[in-house]
Amino acid sequence: MKHLYKKSELTFSLVLVGLYVALFSIADNLSRSIGIEKILTAPLSVLFVAVLYVWIHKNGLLKKYGLCAFDGKAKDYFYFIPLFVIGSCNLWNGVQLNCSPMATAYQSPFIYSVISICVIPAVCEELIFRGFLFKAMAKDGIKSAIIVSSITFGLGHIINLVNGAELLPTFLQIIYATAIGFLFTMLFHKGKCLWPCIITHSVVNSLSVIGVESTTTEKIISAVILTAVSLGYTALIYKNKKHCKT
Repeated sequence: MKHLYKKSELTFSLVLVGLYVALFSIADNLSRSIGIEKILTAPLSVLFVAVLYVWIHKNGLLKKYGLCAFDGKAKDYFYFIPLFVIGSCNLWNGVQLNCSPMATAYQSPFIYSVISICVIPAVCEELIFRGFLFKAMAKDGIKSAIIVSSITFGLGHIINLVNGAELLPTFLQIIYATAIGFLFTMLFHKGKCLWPCIITHSVVNSLSVIGVESTTTEKIISAVILTAVSLGYTALIYKNKKHCKT
């Protein structure tokens, strides 16, 4: 890993993207064939994150990839306001428990869902797309790095089609995930801390467990709101950063 990283950070990040998509897709499909959702994906998720974190820590890269405290000024915390809007999106249509935590693992995917859908993917995706990919490309230009890492993050959700998701919800997810990707990347670029993005991403995933399923119209409205909020705040942050340099 270290040899490939030193040779080309961009190649290293692209390999991580490929491994993440391929391994987790295979694990999901194998879990379904066994008959227990996420039974293989959950331990794989934990192992993937553990290996990645240990490698980052061992090579002294925690600060580089934002796994450190936010050191901005008090006024910079206002940039986190849209994260509350994004984090609550799965509760906009109401609350209900979509699976029982009291059921056994063989009766319910609850525990596996919490691990492999709610938390771990947030850590993986933020580290890969906002961390490795963005940082690797930023060496050749911040603007192109923000654009590519954000669009790649959004397009990465197309894998949901392979895993059985419907076309329209997946298309909408790609659109607003790309917009959120722009916001998260700008927040990371400004604050040098990835934790706000990781936490918000985890909250969004976690609240899907208790969110009411949206109708097609509600999904479209939510996608429009999330896209508008994310791109609007991205533009605001970029404008303020530009003014600070002049």
